[in-house]
Amino acid sequence: MSARVLVVAVASRLPAWAEAACTEYLKRMPRGFDTRRLALKPEPRTGGKAVQTLRENEAKRILAAVPRGSRLVALDERGTDLTTAEFAARLRIWLDEGGPVALIVGGPDGLDPGLRKACSVAIRLSSMTLPHALAQVLVCEQLYRAASLLTGHPYHRH
Repeated sequence: MSARVLVVAVASRLPAWAEAACTEYLKRMPRGFDTRRLALKPEPRTGGKAVQTLRENEAKRILAAVPRGSRLVALDERGTDLTTAEFAARLRIWLDEGGPVALIVGGPDGLDPGLRKACSVAIRLSSMTLPHALAQVLVCEQLYRAASLLTGHPYHRH
Protein backbone atom coordinates (compact mmCIF):
# COMPACT_ATOMS: atom_id res chain seq x y z
CA MET A 1 0.00 0.00 0.00
CA SER A 2 1.37 3.37 -0.96
CA ALA A 3 -0.27 6.10 1.06
CA ARG A 4 0.12 9.84 1.11
CA VAL A 5 -1.32 11.42 4.22
CA LEU A 6 -0.89 15.02 5.27
CA VAL A 7 -1.82 16.42 8.68
CA VAL A 8 -2.48 20.14 8.24
CA ALA A 9 -2.82 22.19 11.41
CA VAL A 10 -3.39 25.88 11.85
CA ALA A 11 -1.17 26.38 14.85
CA SER A 12 1.49 28.46 16.42
CA ARG A 13 4.71 26.75 17.35
CA LEU A 14 4.08 23.59 19.36
CA PRO A 15 5.67 23.05 22.76
CA ALA A 16 8.77 20.84 22.52
CA TRP A 17 7.02 17.80 24.06
CA ALA A 18 4.21 17.93 21.47
CA GLU A 19 6.57 18.52 18.55
CA ALA A 20 8.69 15.55 19.69
CA ALA A 21 5.63 13.31 20.04
CA CYS A 22 4.22 14.21 16.60
CA THR A 23 7.62 13.71 14.98
CA GLU A 24 8.08 10.35 16.70
CA TYR A 25 4.68 8.95 15.68
CA LEU A 26 5.07 10.04 12.07
CA LYS A 27 8.62 8.67 11.96
CA ARG A 28 7.30 5.26 13.06
CA MET A 29 4.79 4.99 10.22
CA PRO A 30 4.94 1.64 8.43
CA ARG A 31 6.68 1.34 5.08
CA GLY A 32 4.49 2.63 2.29
CA PHE A 33 2.92 5.41 4.33
CA ASP A 34 4.26 8.76 3.17
CA THR A 35 3.01 10.88 6.04
CA ARG A 36 3.92 14.40 7.05
CA ARG A 37 2.62 17.26 9.15
CA LEU A 38 2.33 20.84 8.02
CA ALA A 39 1.77 23.69 10.46
CA LEU A 40 0.28 26.91 9.12
CA LYS A 41 0.46 30.01 11.27
CA PRO A 42 -2.90 31.33 12.46
CA GLU A 43 -4.10 34.57 10.94
CA PRO A 44 -2.87 37.56 12.95
CA ARG A 45 -5.51 38.67 15.46
CA THR A 46 -4.87 42.36 14.81
CA GLY A 47 -6.83 45.21 13.33
CA GLY A 48 -10.16 44.07 14.69
CA LYS A 49 -10.73 41.48 11.94
CA ALA A 50 -13.94 39.50 12.32
CA VAL A 51 -13.58 35.86 13.32
CA GLN A 52 -15.22 34.78 10.07
CA THR A 53 -12.63 36.72 8.07
CA LEU A 54 -9.83 35.07 10.03
CA ARG A 55 -11.28 31.61 9.37
CA GLU A 56 -11.81 32.36 5.66
CA ASN A 57 -8.20 33.49 5.29
CA GLU A 58 -6.95 30.37 7.09
CA ALA A 59 -9.15 28.20 4.86
CA LYS A 60 -7.61 29.73 1.73
CA ARG A 61 -4.12 28.98 3.03
CA ILE A 62 -5.09 25.42 3.99
CA LEU A 63 -6.51 24.72 0.53
CA ALA A 64 -3.42 26.21 -1.11
CA ALA A 65 -1.19 23.93 1.01
CA VAL A 66 -2.85 20.58 0.29
CA PRO A 67 -2.09 18.66 -2.90
CA ARG A 68 -4.69 18.96 -5.66
CA GLY A 69 -7.18 16.12 -5.56
CA SER A 70 -6.73 15.44 -1.85
CA ARG A 71 -9.53 13.96 0.18
CA LEU A 72 -10.21 16.59 2.83
CA VAL A 73 -11.04 15.34 6.32
CA ALA A 74 -12.00 17.91 8.94
CA LEU A 75 -11.11 17.24 12.55
CA ASP A 76 -13.95 19.04 14.24
CA GLU A 77 -15.75 18.83 17.58
CA ARG A 78 -19.07 18.39 15.73
CA GLY A 79 -17.75 15.53 13.61
CA THR A 80 -18.46 11.82 13.71
CA ASP A 81 -17.14 9.89 16.67
CA LEU A 82 -15.06 6.93 15.40
CA THR A 83 -13.24 4.13 17.17
CA THR A 84 -9.66 3.52 16.10
CA ALA A 85 -10.75 0.45 14.13
CA GLU A 86 -13.44 2.47 12.35
CA PHE A 87 -10.92 5.21 11.56
CA ALA A 88 -8.48 2.61 10.20
CA ALA A 89 -11.22 1.10 8.01
CA ARG A 90 -12.13 4.52 6.59
CA LEU A 91 -8.46 5.35 6.05
CA ARG A 92 -8.06 2.14 4.04
CA ILE A 93 -11.06 3.05 1.85
CA TRP A 94 -9.79 6.59 1.30
CA LEU A 95 -6.32 5.38 0.38
CA ASP A 96 -7.68 2.64 -1.90
CA GLU A 97 -9.67 5.30 -3.77
CA GLY A 98 -6.37 6.99 -4.59
CA GLY A 99 -5.07 10.47 -4.07
CA PRO A 100 -3.68 11.99 -0.91
CA VAL A 101 -5.64 12.34 2.32
CA ALA A 102 -5.45 15.66 4.21
CA LEU A 103 -6.48 15.61 7.88
CA ILE A 104 -7.24 19.23 8.80
CA VAL A 105 -7.00 20.73 12.30
CA GLY A 106 -8.42 24.26 12.44
CA GLY A 107 -7.02 27.23 14.29
CA PRO A 108 -8.06 28.85 17.57
CA ASP A 109 -11.41 29.87 16.08
CA GLY A 110 -12.10 26.53 14.41
CA LEU A 111 -12.62 25.76 10.74
CA ASP A 112 -14.28 27.99 8.20
CA PRO A 113 -17.80 26.65 7.45
CA GLY A 114 -17.05 26.67 3.72
CA LEU A 115 -13.92 24.58 4.22
CA ARG A 116 -15.78 22.22 6.54
CA LYS A 117 -18.44 21.79 3.84
CA ALA A 118 -15.71 21.05 1.25
CA CYS A 119 -14.45 18.18 3.41
CA SER A 120 -15.80 14.73 2.61
CA VAL A 121 -16.18 13.96 6.31
CA ALA A 122 -15.67 15.52 9.73
CA ILE A 123 -14.27 13.45 12.57
CA ARG A 124 -14.35 14.31 16.26
CA LEU A 125 -11.23 13.53 18.28
CA SER A 126 -12.93 13.80 21.65
CA SER A 127 -16.07 15.02 23.35
CA MET A 128 -13.77 16.98 25.63
CA THR A 129 -12.05 20.20 24.64
CA LEU A 130 -8.39 19.49 23.92
CA PRO A 131 -5.45 21.87 23.91
CA HIS A 132 -4.32 22.43 20.33
CA ALA A 133 -0.94 20.76 20.90
CA LEU A 134 -2.53 17.68 22.42
CA ALA A 135 -5.03 17.44 19.55
CA GLN A 136 -2.15 17.32 17.06
CA VAL A 137 -0.37 14.62 19.07
CA LEU A 138 -3.61 12.64 19.20
CA VAL A 139 -4.07 12.92 15.41
CA CYS A 140 -0.53 11.71 14.76
CA GLU A 141 -0.82 8.86 17.28
CA GLN A 142 -4.17 7.67 15.90
CA LEU A 143 -2.83 7.86 12.37
CA TYR A 144 0.11 5.69 13.40
CA ARG A 145 -2.22 3.30 15.25
CA ALA A 146 -4.56 3.05 12.22
CA ALA A 147 -1.62 2.38 9.89
CA SER A 148 -0.37 -0.26 12.33
CA LEU A 149 -3.78 -1.94 12.25
CA LEU A 150 -3.85 -1.86 8.45
CA THR A 151 -0.40 -3.43 8.17
CA GLY A 152 -0.78 -6.02 10.93
CA HIS A 153 1.76 -4.36 13.22
CA PRO A 154 1.28 -5.30 16.90
CA TYR A 155 1.20 -1.70 18.20
CA HIS A 156 -2.60 -1.75 18.38
CA ARG A 157 -4.03 -4.20 20.86
CA HIS A 158 -7.77 -4.54 21.34
